[in-house]
Amino acid sequence: MSYIELDKSPVEVYNRLNVLLANYQIYYQNMRGFHWNVKGENFFELHVKFEEFYTVAADKIDEVAERILTLGGTPLHTFNDYIEISSIEVVKNLQDGKQIMEHVWNMHNTLLSIMRDAVKIASEQDDDGSQDMLSPMISELEKTNWMVGSWLRK
Repeated sequence: MSYIELDKSPVEVYNRLNVLLANYQIYYQNMRGFHWNVKGENFFELHVKFEEFYTVAADKIDEVAERILTLGGTPLHTFNDYIEISSIEVVKNLQDGKQIMEHVWNMHNTLLSIMRDAVKIASEQDDDGSQDMLSPMISELEKTNWMVGSWLRK
């Protein structure tokens, strides 16, 4: 049951938001691992940055899950579900800061692609609320990834 009145079915939107949720959960867990395991000359800088990234991700995860509920869907909530549908792969035991930042760059691009697709679907379904939630997320992550790219000298 949707808790809002929409002219079109929200199913496509909340299904796509569940894909975003799954990818954000894998991203979040990867960031936790990066935060704990990074080594090298950039340790202090990256250790703090990865904590910042996973803290922001936790808020986004909750926001996306609550939007799915608002639309009448059920947010995915098991790691099996996340791993099964996520495009972002689990990264294990990586310690090199530059290699980690390459993964961060790629994960951000994946999340951005999913968000843009979800905005397109929400627009087609006349779902202004989902668009309004996703648009600032996109802008924020684009800026963050510009900074990651600058760090990597892309």
